[in-house]
Parts: sequence; structure tokens; C-alpha cells
Amino acid sequence: MIADSFGRVHDYLRISLTDNCNFRCFYCMPEEEYDFSPASRLMQTDEIVQLARIFVEQGVKKIRLTGGEPLVRKDAAEIIAALGKLPVELVITTNGTRITEMLPTFLEAGIKTVNISLDTLQPEKFLLITRRDLFHQVRSNIELLLQHKITVKINMVVMKGLNDDEIKDFIDWTKHNPIQIRFIEFMPFSGNKWTSNKMCSLDEILATIANDFTFLPVKAEPHDTAKSFMIPGHEGSFAVISTMTAPFCSTCNRMRLTADGKLKNCLFSDGETDLLSALRNKEAVLPLIHASIWSKKKELGGQLGAHFEQLDADAIKNRSMITIGG
Repeated sequence: MIADSFGRVHDYLRISLTDNCNFRCFYCMPEEEYDFSPASRLMQTDEIVQLARIFVEQGVKKIRLTGGEPLVRKDAAEIIAALGKLPVELVITTNGTRITEMLPTFLEAGIKTVNISLDTLQPEKFLLITRRDLFHQVRSNIELLLQHKITVKINMVVMKGLNDDEIKDFIDWTKHNPIQIRFIEFMPFSGNKWTSNKMCSLDEILATIANDFTFLPVKAEPHDTAKSFMIPGHEGSFAVISTMTAPFCSTCNRMRLTADGKLKNCLFSDGETDLLSALRNKEAVLPLIHASIWSKKKELGGQLGAHFEQLDADAIKNRSMITIGG
């Protein structure tokens, strides 16, 4: 069992497979020219599996694969197949561009839930946000997942003046489709030029939805990061991830392993623990894991204590989102 000093048991591991991505979304990546990590600095397939086994032996029940875009790794199928043999729930977050070729691997590895990052339902705006003309490919791949009875959750980062006018469109999508739309408050990371006036809060999102729909809260599962709701008569549902205005730190059970093998005990922590070097040097990894989680701050990495409207994003010490893995 891996626990912190506040009694929170950590049994959910997020593993970033790469900091590379075939999209260029500004809220995730720094705007300037970005140098991706060379392959030698990343965890190799056997190292990912070795570290995952250590976490599973310590009680981890769920592993999520993230990136960057995890499926751009040439050995992604090999990694997924190996992790699929562990006694855990294996899930993945992806931009959805490579679902077609990876679907057989998903099915064989027992992946039953896929989160797709999709911030707009308008092809022209999709090109603006991602700088890639792949909207119709992503939509087609979402339909493919649904045809194979895989649960699909859509992650939409809501930003004022960019896509907040599409909230109703995303809710309409749930009318005849068994998907969950997860509206995410825009969060500050290194280089993404976050400002509070771009952020659409939980209350604002719910107020917008209430203009057109009647919705009911859904009882939260333990450790849920999302506040979930259902709309009578809709096949799908929606949720809000309110990291900035109503954080869920008190029940956090998450750990993050970056693509270069660093353990972050919080999305916003300013420190990290190098597990990969220890593994390569044949040093004990387990004590490092326990020490890192034990030192976890009570909430938001100890950095975001002020109300978000007074938050100075430039003063936050952290990586860019693409190098953390979400």
C-alpha cells in the first residue's frame, strides 16, 4: 500500500509513454519551438513494465497510459500488450488519431475505456487548435470505439472566447450517443500562457448547460476527479473537472510517472523523484516511491493556494503539460 502523510492511499498510476505528439495544442505545449526528449532518455518497454509491476505489487489497481500522444510511440502496441497482462484496469487517454490501427491491441489487452481529447466539434476550429487537419479521422475513430462497445469519454478543455460557445453542442452529442463529455477547467502550466480570464469555471459551465437542459447529479465514485451529471432522455452524460475552482485533493489517489521516468506525486508538484535512474543503476526503487508519496502536499502541489483569479501562472514551478502526461 502506498500512502501519504494525510492518509490517502494511492492505487492509481498514470504512465506517460512519450512527451511527443502529432498535435500542437497551445494549452498543452509551450508556444516556442519544442525539443522532444531523445529516445535514450525515455523509459524503454521493459523498464515501463518493471516499474509498473513494482507499483502493482504495492496495491495499484488502475493504470492509465498518457503522453504527449501515447500512440505515436513505435512500441506502443508492445507496451500495451505487456501491461494488459498485469492484474490492473488498463485505460488510455489519446487524441484519437491512431485508433484504427491500435484497436486490435486494445481489445486483446482488455482496454474497456478510452478517453479522447477533443476540444471542438468544428473542423475549422479543430485545425486552429491542433494545427492538424484530422477532425474527421478522430470523429470516425470515436464511432469505431463505440461500435466495439468500448466506453468513450471526451475530454474538452473549455476556454473563453475559443470554444465555450460549443458547450451546448457537446451536450447535444450525448442525446443519442453513450459517451461522457468531460468539461475541464483550463489549468496553468509552463509555457501555456494561462490567464484566469480564459478559464471557464464549474459554475459558469453548469449555468450555460442549465440554459437549455435539466440535469441531475450522479453519485460520485470514490476518488472521482469529475463531478458527474445526467440529463433525462440522453444516452450519454457529462461531467466537469473543476481543478481550479473546486479541487478534489482530499480523496486523491493518483501518481504520475513521466516518460523520462520521474515520479510526480501531484499534477502541480514542483518536485519529482527519478525512478528511472535508480532502476538503471540497480538501486532500490520502492523506498523512493514511498518517500515521494509520503511528502505529497495536502492540495494542488502546495502551489495553487490562492484563489485562481489572483494566481500568477508565471510563478508556478512545473513542467509543461505535455511533459507531465496530464
